[in-house]
Amino acid sequence: MASTTRALRRIQKEIADLNANPVDGVSYEPAEDNLFNWKCSIKGASDSPYKGGTFHFKLVIPEDYPFKPPAVTFTTKIYHPGINEEGSICVPILRDQWKPSITLATVLSVIQEKVNNPSADDPFEPEIAAQLKNDKAAFLATARDWTKKHA
Repeated sequence: MASTTRALRRIQKEIADLNANPVDGVSYEPAEDNLFNWKCSIKGASDSPYKGGTFHFKLVIPEDYPFKPPAVTFTTKIYHPGINEEGSICVPILRDQWKPSITLATVLSVIQEKVNNPSADDPFEPEIAAQLKNDKAAFLATARDWTKKHA
């Protein structure tokens, strides 16, 4: 229970920090009855293949936060080498590079950066990564098409 209380205090402080210094292009809404569950969204950047899209994801903060990273699941389909069909995103700070000093604002910024700058390195979807590497025009066309259809 003490770790949950500690986590809640940290989350409340981070919400206040986020409200004071929002991450541009990212919105978040903690559930009214549970600050550990957030609904979030990212707007596609104007210089990305996701321009005009809004991509929704869930952020679930563990009760032993900040010692464990939040879990992120995209609920909007996206054609991206770093996000798989189940909506999981491949971001090192949410896995083996997590540190308790990382804030939720940093997590949101890193997710936004990853979404808007698809890379063939460290992919969750090797086929999409190969297409990005070998036929960028086809990748961009498909990413734009999915954005129109799903986001």
